[in-house]
Amino acid sequence: MSQTSLHGKWAVSSSDDDDDLPPSGTTTSKSSRPAESSHSTRRSPSPVPVPTPLEVKAEPARTPVSSLTIGSEARQSAARNQVNPVKFETSPSLAGKRKKETSDGSGWALSDSDDDDLEVKRKNQSSLPRRGPPNGETKKPKVESERPPSPHGRLYYIDEPDDFFESSLPCLNDTYRFYLNKVTGLDRKFNSGALHIKDILSPLFGTLKESVQFNYCFDIPWLVKQFPSEFRHCPVLIVHGDKREAKARLLQQGQPFPHVRFCQAKLDIAFGTHHTKMMLLWYEEGFRVIILTSNLIRADWYQKTQGMWMSPLFPRLPEGSSASSGESPTFFKRDLLEYLASYRAPELEDWIQRIKEHDLSETRVYLVASTPGRYVGADMERWGHLRLRKLLYEHTNPIPGEERWPVIGQFSSIGSMGMDKSKWLAGEFQRTLTTLGKCSLRPDPIMHLLYPSVEDVRISLEGYPAGGSLPYSIQTAQKQIWLHSYFHRWKASRTGRSHAMPHIKTYMRVSPDFTQLAWFLVTSANLSKAAWGALEKNNTQMMVRSYELGVLYVPSAFNMKTFPIDTNPFPASSSTSGFPVPFDLPPTSYSPKDQPWIWNIPYSQEPDTHGNIWVPS
Repeated sequence: MSQTSLHGKWAVSSSDDDDDLPPSGTTTSKSSRPAESSHSTRRSPSPVPVPTPLEVKAEPARTPVSSLTIGSEARQSAARNQVNPVKFETSPSLAGKRKKETSDGSGWALSDSDDDDLEVKRKNQSSLPRRGPPNGETKKPKVESERPPSPHGRLYYIDEPDDFFESSLPCLNDTYRFYLNKVTGLDRKFNSGALHIKDILSPLFGTLKESVQFNYCFDIPWLVKQFPSEFRHCPVLIVHGDKREAKARLLQQGQPFPHVRFCQAKLDIAFGTHHTKMMLLWYEEGFRVIILTSNLIRADWYQKTQGMWMSPLFPRLPEGSSASSGESPTFFKRDLLEYLASYRAPELEDWIQRIKEHDLSETRVYLVASTPGRYVGADMERWGHLRLRKLLYEHTNPIPGEERWPVIGQFSSIGSMGMDKSKWLAGEFQRTLTTLGKCSLRPDPIMHLLYPSVEDVRISLEGYPAGGSLPYSIQTAQKQIWLHSYFHRWKASRTGRSHAMPHIKTYMRVSPDFTQLAWFLVTSANLSKAAWGALEKNNTQMMVRSYELGVLYVPSAFNMKTFPIDTNPFPASSSTSGFPVPFDLPPTSYSPKDQPWIWNIPYSQEPDTHGNIWVPS
């Protein structure tokens, strides 16, 4: 069956209405669930012809390594294509020099998914092909200094510049405390004021005693190496959502590190994930919170666009302080404690007590969280998009001509939203994003949705393998072609990151001339009902599947009416009051030739920046 729209023509299966199953050739364990509809019988997409042998040459297969991290069965299929890509012979590399290393294996670490149809996470290494040592040779021992995995395999690395890991404090009087990650392969000025994970964990920010790492994907050996030597054995608590085999593999990763402990988040509603990304850092000098968009795997920290909010250093309260001491005007302390309590985890009790003993009063952002559950009454506004709606209602003000102020949503994954926009996107989510103050009736403004096109991925620093972190499936896309008329390209020349594919997620309200912000949100939540919640039972119940976390900036918390937008955020400067929006404004609409990146269909017409084409199994 062929289906055509303004933004793409795809070869798809004969079934239009069933939910996703893993692509053909994927081994599904008995704990894997195909999709929300348990009666799904979907077949995999019809194959697209691959160029003839005269045009292409396949790389030899490589052996996966033990620290492989993959989410979902569909992602495994994409990963297998990365292990053994089809490669054009003569295409020049556009993304920089590769560093050749002698290795007997390859590895990858793919980023996270938040599609309703892909959220059942599978980090299954056992179903992937393996090859033993030839002629009975003994496998070479792992070299201690060997680099961690890349999404392109062990033989593929771009040399980091000598100063890439030079830790430096961001501007001390930074107003917003919003930062992007460092990206290799950029002009040096675009990393000025950006932060790498080694910067975050460095002694420049405090003398670390203990930390908690909340996240979705982990590479424990890689994570441990990111701590400076003096903090490398400080206790670390890993908060994750893995179950069964995936949990066993994660615990096995941690066995060589006795200072690493684990806490499993409860996921009682099907198809939910522990998608929150947060660090709690306890220092001799105080306490710090970092809410970010990066998984704790190598691939998320080098050539993708990520964002984070880093709190001030919170000092310890004087002995005998009251329970309400150290609260901020945004009630950040109360909301953080409530979020941690939602885990119902004994492993977090000590941290809850520590937070109570610190002064968080300098915080200027609001916490926007999701936790799994079905909520009624006043509890409906505690989590998900109704939490965001309540904050925008209470802490923003109507703006004259606000119907001309567009809403922008930017994300790296898309869930199933129904056969038309009224089912969820326009029916309830858009109402949340268009709330400004205590005005009940308002016309709907324009909504721009930013999601990379096929061309954006093809010409990216990583090339097609970047699409492994953009898990929008053909099975979901073909059921909501109406959505694609909202789409805009990923362009970020103002931050130098046009070719660093976004794993960051941001939502905002912007003025008609794109110079002012009414509010800004950075979060782990992609565009899906599982992340944001969906109303049920005639709008009397809110159902949320996943853990998510973000921070909301509203001008009133900064004694402003609106946030001015910084048009040149790099190199970082302490003299600007502008907000560093990570991408270009105004957004660029898809042309009739542009297609949204769909990760489980082939792209074999043009090679990417490394000469590869994309042929999922």
